[in-house]
Amino acid sequence: MTHANSSYPTPLAHRLAASACCCLAAFLSLDARSQNETSSLNDVLVQSGRLAQKQWDAPASIYTLDAQTIRNSGPQVNLSDVLAQVPGVVALNRNNYAQDVQISIRGFGARSAFGMRGIRLITDGIPATMPDGQGQTSTVSMTSIDRMEVLTGPLALLYGNASGGVIQTFTREAGDKPEAQVQLYAGSFGMTRTDWQISQRSGNVGLVADYSTFAIEGYRNNSDTRRQQLNSVITVDAKPDTRIKFIINVFDMPYAKDALGLTAQELAAAPSAAGSGAVTTRTRKTVKQEQAGVVVEHRVDSDLKLQGRVYGGNRTNLQFQSTNKWVALDRQFEGLGLQASGKSQVFGTQGMNWVAGVDLDHAAELREGGTASVGEKTTTSATNARNELNEARNRDFFAQANWSLGERYTLTTGARQSSVTLKSTDYLVSNPVDGSGSVAYKATSPVIGLTWHVGDNLNLYANRGKGFETPTMAEAAYSTNLARTVINEQFNPGLLASRSRHLELGSKWLPTPNSRIDAAWFQIDTDNEIVSAYSSSGKTAYANASQTQRDGFELAIRNQYNSHWRTQASATFMQASYSGASAAFSPTPGLNLPGIPKRQLFTSVQWSEKGFASTGQKPALGLEAGLDLLGRSKMWANDTLSSTVTTYASAPGYAQLNARLRQRYQVGPARLEAFVGVDNLTNKGTISSLIINQSAQQYFEPGLPRSWLVGLSSQIPL
Repeated sequence: MTHANSSYPTPLAHRLAASACCCLAAFLSLDARSQNETSSLNDVLVQSGRLAQKQWDAPASIYTLDAQTIRNSGPQVNLSDVLAQVPGVVALNRNNYAQDVQISIRGFGARSAFGMRGIRLITDGIPATMPDGQGQTSTVSMTSIDRMEVLTGPLALLYGNASGGVIQTFTREAGDKPEAQVQLYAGSFGMTRTDWQISQRSGNVGLVADYSTFAIEGYRNNSDTRRQQLNSVITVDAKPDTRIKFIINVFDMPYAKDALGLTAQELAAAPSAAGSGAVTTRTRKTVKQEQAGVVVEHRVDSDLKLQGRVYGGNRTNLQFQSTNKWVALDRQFEGLGLQASGKSQVFGTQGMNWVAGVDLDHAAELREGGTASVGEKTTTSATNARNELNEARNRDFFAQANWSLGERYTLTTGARQSSVTLKSTDYLVSNPVDGSGSVAYKATSPVIGLTWHVGDNLNLYANRGKGFETPTMAEAAYSTNLARTVINEQFNPGLLASRSRHLELGSKWLPTPNSRIDAAWFQIDTDNEIVSAYSSSGKTAYANASQTQRDGFELAIRNQYNSHWRTQASATFMQASYSGASAAFSPTPGLNLPGIPKRQLFTSVQWSEKGFASTGQKPALGLEAGLDLLGRSKMWANDTLSSTVTTYASAPGYAQLNARLRQRYQVGPARLEAFVGVDNLTNKGTISSLIINQSAQQYFEPGLPRSWLVGLSSQIPL
């Protein structure tokens, strides 16, 4: 393959497009014969920007995932397993727990080589994304999630820096009756998963405590992983109008071996092999994170509510790289937020819902590095090759208001004023050049939208917004010369923040009482896109590229034929490319952005022997079965050319079938559930993720062959 502008494989593209059209035709031709799920399709309360609002009325693309959907996804280890069904989201499982899953929303986050960038992750109201836009999904406790919300489009910009999309998770709260839950899973490649959870309420205090473990030997060489996690939420209803929530989360990964990426030749020869040097240098990562937070809500009266949050924690990270180097990170982070929300009367009898607040967050990370031999340190603190303190902080003010303009129209306005500072202090005495530096970014992100409530079964909306994304501390750590041939170990204050302009038009339609269709068209233009400019010896320097443009269409369809059968489908069609050549580093206009498929399709058919329960209710006893299809078109792996890389590389598209089977029993007071799952039923070879612009052309991380999973869970009243 020699040029990134060549067309995507038409057979797969046609199959995905045809499948989406067939799904739409099938959904629209259905008779509405059951109404037990109707209300749940439009009554869910979500965070529409910074305001709580019914999902149906929200002028934005918001997708919700309930606890049962998350449980049905499998062992509840990777967010990518469940996010793959959300339109606009590309969730790639690297099958490499040293680097975390790769998630992008409408193209934001696709460049991430590890962790998550460009997307805000919030757990129980506490930010899991640092002020510079860097975050990790592995610390999310999926086994205790009650629901997940994915917000895309302009309203996400009200969350500030690097909010190309927002993912929020909410831990379940204790019910009226005490209960214990146990989950045990085993699967291919030595995978084991356990989860132990208790929930109890005593008076006005509720407790949910969840402890889980995960281990896998791995499909590829050098991919063995061990980790455990504790997630606990305590709710205290101190007064009828005051609620306090305490959140404690501990994540411990003693080791995750890093199989690295493969070149095209290595992939063709042995997809289960580790990348060059991984075994001999014992590439691996160790992570431990502890975090605590408090969220307080107080209702002053029926028209005014106050909320405050404070949190803090620490994260340590030790990584051994294939270049016989080690990197150690010790991060301390903390923050607080205050907001007031309420209702007011405007224009006489018209209502307005509003919110205003401030977010203050700070992270300080001591970064050390040195040489290693066979995966062990060979340097001491006196001979380290790196010793610096990196800091990131933000001070943001935000406000949002939803204005009722008669019975048929709602105007949404909002803005966020952001100030982000990045600072690096170089403590390395032996360094001939001081690598210290700092830079401050300021931006105002306005949003405006209008919803037309055409009828009880149809809403149309349009909104616009401006956003920005600063480089992360890791991206600002190095600079390069104009020829992109040398890595300078100096903080790069010249790296600009990317600025984006968003436009979205959407609709929400209930064609029958049991079906719902959400559609959205979007266009995103950016200036100063942040891309990798040059990589060498495990170090990457970033630069601002030319303008980019993303045009896309998203479709989500859900239908319940009757109480026993239901289907859903989501499709994303997106063209993401460079559109200008005004920056110092300017890929060819029209060149496709890497890591973003043009087309993605998810479809699912589910059957329940006794009928599906309504949202929030316990699933019925008996047998349930499901079949999922996930398809993606080609993704490009690079967008830069150097003296050693003279062609563009890509991962071919694929379609994959996954099957699920559950049987639920009642044994005395206990409720038992047996689970069997098979992924990649047809055993197709796939590339599950890409390492964008990898300097040694080790771009490819292979997907798993056919794999199985069995599980047993129980719920026992205490």
